[in-house]
Amino acid sequence: MHVTTLGAERQASCPEASAAPRSLRLVQPVAPVWTTRQIARVFFTVAALAIFLYVLYIVRSVVVLVFVAGFLAVALGPPVDFLQRRGMRRSLAILTIYLAFAVAIFGIGLLVVPPVVDQVNGLSKDIPGWVKDLRKSKTFRKYDDKYHISKKLNEQAAKLPSKLGSAASTLQDVTVGVFGALVKLVTVLTMTFFLLVDGGRLIGWLLRIRGPTEEERLRRLFEDIYRSTAGYVAGNLIISVIAGVTTYITLLLLDVPFAAPLSVLMAFLDLIPLVGATIGGFVIGIVTAFHDFPTATIVWAIVFIVYQQVENNVLQPLIYRRTVDVSPLLVIISILIGATLLGVLGALVAIPVAAALQILGRDMWARRQPPITIVETPGGASP
Repeated sequence: MHVTTLGAERQASCPEASAAPRSLRLVQPVAPVWTTRQIARVFFTVAALAIFLYVLYIVRSVVVLVFVAGFLAVALGPPVDFLQRRGMRRSLAILTIYLAFAVAIFGIGLLVVPPVVDQVNGLSKDIPGWVKDLRKSKTFRKYDDKYHISKKLNEQAAKLPSKLGSAASTLQDVTVGVFGALVKLVTVLTMTFFLLVDGGRLIGWLLRIRGPTEEERLRRLFEDIYRSTAGYVAGNLIISVIAGVTTYITLLLLDVPFAAPLSVLMAFLDLIPLVGATIGGFVIGIVTAFHDFPTATIVWAIVFIVYQQVENNVLQPLIYRRTVDVSPLLVIISILIGATLLGVLGALVAIPVAAALQILGRDMWARRQPPITIVETPGGASP
């Protein structure tokens, strides 16, 4: 910036005038001219970024698997650490947690499948008797003779037991289909195992590259993200178990069929934020309507509404305290984005991912704020 001083001759002849205010005229700075090296640097930077994004798009399925493995490693980290602190080797602790989940899934299968098979077989045997009772109605006989309703109902009743095989196949496709295939599931569990074993050392090595000052800040940042994610996963599982147990006790007292499968369904849907419990409650309400309307339906509606209020106003604030603090708008947006990208799995991991992004955003905002300095004047007063 060029500065032109007026009255230079007067200052030369009269030194006292140098203390007087000087009149300045500012000249606009000349726009910088980019050199060939700078242009080449920008071009190659943009080209490298484009190539990186293209490669990332090509291997997006692998990136998803790594993301899922990382999320599972964070979620399973606290129980693994707990067993390790009790003297168990870390690799053995990880295998123990895997085995516990396998036993839990197998136990749920034993709890759900036999009642469903018994109820379906009983239903297939009872339908012909119900059809005979319906034939006693003059109105039903009129439409039955015209549209052959009884014949069709009996045919479908005879096919019910054979449909259990296709239902089991569909259930297998749903459970394994979260990862696309059984091979991908094994791959994810293997990556999760190695992340749980060596993830801490890998992150520590990456942090040490940044230097002592950055290492301390980033380590606190990762610890906050780890605590937030692990707390959310553990809290969500606890709340879902409470929802399932409450549903099972209620349906058992109402003598509603399929109490165990419906309770498992409620617990699983309650894992999905915002809408999962509502969907589960609506489905169970339909089942109670077929069983004993309106008594069972009204009782279930009251229990479900009361439980939802307790869960939203008591359980969630108590369990999620100091772990997950995400604004409601960010929760809705993150769930919509997660469900669009990864379906049910995306909706499940949406809130912890949003919490991690919020922690990173707060850290970036705190770093960009300039430090406040206080300048003391000669008189001792601060401006």
